[in-house]
Amino acid sequence: MDALVTGLIVLTLIFFFLGTGTWVFAGLLMVGVTGLALLLDFSPQRIGVILSKIMVRSASSWELAAIPMFVWMGELIFRTDISDRLFRGLTPLVNRIPGGLLHTNVLGCTLFAAVSGSSAATTATVGKITTSELAARKYDVNLSIGSLAGAGSLGLLIPPSIVMIIYGVLAEVSINKLFAAGVLPGLLIAGLYSAYIIYRCVRQPELAPRSSEGYSFVQCLHGIWLLMPILLLVCVVLGSIYSGLATPSEAAGVGVAATMVLIIVTGQFSWTIFTESLMGAVKVSCMVCSILVAAAFLSTAMGYLHVPQDLAHAIGSLDLSPYVLILILALFYIMLGLFLDGISITVMSLPITLPLILQAGFDPLWFGVFLVVMVELGQVTPPVGFNLFVMQNLTGHPIGRVARAAAPFFILMSIAVVILTAVPELALWLPATLFDTVP
Repeated sequence: MDALVTGLIVLTLIFFFLGTGTWVFAGLLMVGVTGLALLLDFSPQRIGVILSKIMVRSASSWELAAIPMFVWMGELIFRTDISDRLFRGLTPLVNRIPGGLLHTNVLGCTLFAAVSGSSAATTATVGKITTSELAARKYDVNLSIGSLAGAGSLGLLIPPSIVMIIYGVLAEVSINKLFAAGVLPGLLIAGLYSAYIIYRCVRQPELAPRSSEGYSFVQCLHGIWLLMPILLLVCVVLGSIYSGLATPSEAAGVGVAATMVLIIVTGQFSWTIFTESLMGAVKVSCMVCSILVAAAFLSTAMGYLHVPQDLAHAIGSLDLSPYVLILILALFYIMLGLFLDGISITVMSLPITLPLILQAGFDPLWFGVFLVVMVELGQVTPPVGFNLFVMQNLTGHPIGRVARAAAPFFILMSIAVVILTAVPELALWLPATLFDTVP
């Protein structure tokens, strides 16, 4: 059967099952089973054997052990006062910058992203403090909402990142190098956000009322002291990875242990926090792992159907320039981001897009960062922008207003994608420096 026809059939099946409200993992399994049964006439027994082998292979992947641990770490932090410490610690440090406390959204999310790995967790944890404080101090509502929705997406890019772990496993790329590759692009996006806030507030000072309260040097030092718990966790997790002392999975375990010790030392430990955080981590991890198994099965089914190889060959025969290909893929990912979450986008698209990228000569390490940023864009686009839902729950504003407030930060992130494409060393330089590889 023609590759284009087969691809269209598979794509139609995906939109049919997911469009009818089927759970993502069930929908992906159904697409794979239907494709093998109808297009290749595979027997149920043969399909069952393929699925069982994939489940065993997926369950035995050591790299995936990092996911539940990082999720648990974020769940523990979410239930403590670390987000409150973040706000109080950053307040004296940003008070004199145009935009004032609006920068606590950006800096707070940047710091929390370095211990969370989840966009929604980053947005919710930082937002539960900053939204009420900024509203009480008469800061512009749209700028407050938009900056938090945009900065919360950094939880996917700044390491440790759950999406990066999944990409690394599926694309067989070093997770350590992926984590390093995400640092500078993440800081670039955070810098663009802060620069935009400064620009808006210089032109319209009423957007961020200047506080008459001054902060002494001692108070600034106290603010840094309040930030020490989160900075300590960042150093423990990322330091153990980049120093070579631990793999990402081991570093995740160390991070959970360090978080637990920190909670005990600060007198916040309780069995309620322990059990609620553990159950929250179990639920999220089961969801992620079930989607991964289903996506791995779909990827295998598409391999039997030769969809990725044939599409890669067909597009390659069009003799498109590499940058035209990137533009097409960017639009493709933005479209997927309208309807799917980041994990689903990654696991569903990779069997098709990765061969195209490799054939065009792009570095798979760079593409991992590009893909994560594109997934981030989906976090702030309706109707299924998870950060928008989080902000709606935090503020009570309609989803339409939240989406409009986040639109400028969508544009800023798109600008970051252009910069990343024009200057790939932005993602490749740090991993080459840290791990002595040639990008």
